[in-house]
Amino acid sequence: MNGGMNGWVWLSLLLQVVIPTVMHSLMTCGFHRDKGCGGIIKVYSTYGIRQTIMAFSGKYETETQEGYDAFCKLLGIPDDVIEKGRDYKLVTEVVQNGDEFSWTQHYPANHSVCNKFVIGKESDMQTIGGKKFKATVHMDGGKLSVQFPNYVHTSEIAAGKLVETSTASTASGPVVLKRTSKKL
Repeated sequence: MNGGMNGWVWLSLLLQVVIPTVMHSLMTCGFHRDKGCGGIIKVYSTYGIRQTIMAFSGKYETETQEGYDAFCKLLGIPDDVIEKGRDYKLVTEVVQNGDEFSWTQHYPANHSVCNKFVIGKESDMQTIGGKKFKATVHMDGGKLSVQFPNYVHTSEIAAGKLVETSTASTASGPVVLKRTSKKL
């Protein structure tokens, strides 16, 4: 190879310099998500080496909420707690390592809930109110979904933002909370 460099030197250069540079360029140019690969970026070199960046990892802060009051009332959350949380900028921290996730949400009064799970495997989970349950988180087309005791929760990255939708079924129809959070 060029100038007497052997294949291992080129491979090392590729892994340490070229792929991270290409990934950084893709991220800053907005080419950060391929729906066909489950919400992760995949880059293949001519040597067949694959580098993946996880789409969910990061820290997010609430920008907008739709259906907050109706959803909270349906879950039995007291009015004073609903009032405190209405304008609170919820912070969500996600650490993703392949199919393993640590998903932490920070609520008012220094209250946090952390759920750790592996896609497709039953995991111990906890609701905002502290109720513990077992659930399996699924990923389909880059969207996470899980059945909580009283509602279905989905999460996805859309236009670089974390979009979470919680849907509860009632006799009069679905009650939906949609929260959109910007990446910090």
